[in-house]
Amino acid sequence: MKILSIQSAVAYGHVGNSAAVFPLQRIGAEVWPVNTVNFSNHTGYGAWRGSLIPPDEVHDVILGIEERGALPQIDIVLSGYQGGVGIGDVIVDAVKRVKAANPSAIYACDPVMGNAKSGCFVAPEIPQLLRERVVPVADIITPNQFELGYLTGTEPDTMESTLESVDLARSMGPSIVLVTSVERPDRDPETIHMLAVDDAGAWAVSTPRLPFKPNGSGDVTAALFAAHYRATGDAAVALERTASSVFDLIDLTYRSGERELQLVQAQEFYAHPRMQFTAERVR
Repeated sequence: MKILSIQSAVAYGHVGNSAAVFPLQRIGAEVWPVNTVNFSNHTGYGAWRGSLIPPDEVHDVILGIEERGALPQIDIVLSGYQGGVGIGDVIVDAVKRVKAANPSAIYACDPVMGNAKSGCFVAPEIPQLLRERVVPVADIITPNQFELGYLTGTEPDTMESTLESVDLARSMGPSIVLVTSVERPDRDPETIHMLAVDDAGAWAVSTPRLPFKPNGSGDVTAALFAAHYRATGDAAVALERTASSVFDLIDLTYRSGERELQLVQAQEFYAHPRMQFTAERVR
């Protein structure tokens, strides 16, 4: 499996490509990272150094890959946080080029916009860009519950309303939706759900709720789910593998006392998921 991953990069810590590439490599994927920023660390620290990479330079890197005759080999185009409309245009163009070269390739988009705690933290034009131009060309999207509502103009807060919102999202273009954090009023407060929906049905897993969410865990989740789904074509299996690996990664990080994901230390959890969670069909 070969993956073109167009995301941010940091020197210190693990977000964007600096979070997604290594877990994908440990499950056997060949990853070609194209970076959209080159920062010292993620912006959650409040201070960082480095720069955004201009969209035309990102495009040039992708063009160079195309000139090597590599686009027909790409199985997945993966994208995450989009810092501006220009990068969005580059990603959509890359998807078009890859699919022209390999019609069986899929595009997995993590529509990063915010979360229930912080609200929307991207530039005002990004949600419109995602709704109108990016999500319609995606095959897989991996929003959290807040982002799902923001995309669809709904307020999902139960499993039923979340499924209704997923249906609206799927009507926009993508056939596979992974909702990475589903909170429902009737759940055990010590748990949290992930939900995967495709043409075959809908499945949910329940995992213990850990008391923190480190930056970059969503990037790992989106990457692993896309790769597992591409490899198996089975949403339930992809969900179980992803939930297992990501839970153990976050749990290890929490127990370490470190702020940054213990990405390397958790590598066996990607290569050999414990499969401790079972996906239950919810529709």
